[in-house]
Amino acid sequence: MPWNLTWKPRRVFYGWWIVVACFFISLYTGGVVFYGFTAFFEPLADKFHWSYAQISFAASLRGMEAGLLAPLVGILVDRWGSRRLLVSGTIISTLGLILLSRTASLAMFYGAFLLLAVGMSICSSTVLMTAVANWFNKKIGIATGIMVSGYGFSGLLVPLIVRLIDTYDWQKALTILAVGMLALCLPLSLVVRHKPEQYGYQPDGEVEGNLTSGDNSAPVKPAELNIGTRQALKSRTFWHIALSLLCQAVIVSAVVTHIMPYLTSIHVTRASSSLIASALSLVSISGRLGLGWLGDRFDKRRVIASAFAMMCGGLVCLGFASSEAIWALTPFLILFGIGYGGNNTLRASVISEFFGRGNFGAIHGFVLGIIALGSIVGPPVAGWVFDNWGSYQPIWLVFAGLAVVAILVAITTPSVSSAAQPADKTQP
Repeated sequence: MPWNLTWKPRRVFYGWWIVVACFFISLYTGGVVFYGFTAFFEPLADKFHWSYAQISFAASLRGMEAGLLAPLVGILVDRWGSRRLLVSGTIISTLGLILLSRTASLAMFYGAFLLLAVGMSICSSTVLMTAVANWFNKKIGIATGIMVSGYGFSGLLVPLIVRLIDTYDWQKALTILAVGMLALCLPLSLVVRHKPEQYGYQPDGEVEGNLTSGDNSAPVKPAELNIGTRQALKSRTFWHIALSLLCQAVIVSAVVTHIMPYLTSIHVTRASSSLIASALSLVSISGRLGLGWLGDRFDKRRVIASAFAMMCGGLVCLGFASSEAIWALTPFLILFGIGYGGNNTLRASVISEFFGRGNFGAIHGFVLGIIALGSIVGPPVAGWVFDNWGSYQPIWLVFAGLAVVAILVAITTPSVSSAAQPADKTQP
């Protein structure tokens, strides 16, 4: 049989290039601003003699601002597209890092962090998820899983940031990170495109001309779900999704914030505690990818409920870990890491499935705004329990019960057919 010399390799669907670009943006921004912030605690305290509470308040400001801005950012990304916001957010974040490197007072520190928080709000999370969700439908779980894995890998940047601080100083390190933000994230932002239909494609790489009617005579575009933002906010489906993820935010924010103090309280060395804290973000990658893949093939509500069940089991193991039962930390890392990592991916998948792509950014933004409340509440509640009882065990077991509540809320989310009433075209 003769060789076909005219064969050409199949072109990669452009949506996957967007996934790759968003992966590296999430990796860098997550590593520098979220995970990397802890590396600046001691240098700032040594330089200005601020308390850890004063320095930590900057993170609370970031969380509150992100929650307030999330709905607005979601509306803007649907109207303007992800690329414009990513470019703007990258520039603002760069300016925030530069201003942070010039900090001379606590007020200036908070001001710089607020500017940085604004930039991060418009070049991460909702904007990145919308960029990916617009290009995928059947494969949205695995595509989003790959993108959000960037946040899981971003924990690996922490040792590099520490090395920069030790080699130079914290101010020069921030300047270097600002230059890196501009040099890496700005070109990657330009890779992103708004929606595949503008370029003759359908989600997942289908060419519009290939979608034909039964007699193969004319192109036919399949009907697509498109729920308006106001209609979504009035639905039980939205509130089931938002409340289950609110429970997760309360739990995860508390665990991530207090994991090292808790491990120290059960006589785990600080060096080992830091490794366990880093391992948690790395283990979450398997959940982001694995549960995202399962969400493309099975009922997403059941996969989400399964993720909460894993988190519940992990919290029980964490609660009973002790100097005599250190082994319990291993199942905690596996169960909790996979569970919360998977739900970070499935958030985008379930919103896209139940409400469509037309208003994904706005709906996701409102969900994120509600989730932010949990992130603000979780850490101080856990700290209050430890201050009053001298142990974290009660709160871990209470949070395990909260995960059970989240399972029930997730599994009873109304079906797509219940939510998918025709949208009012006048709605945003």
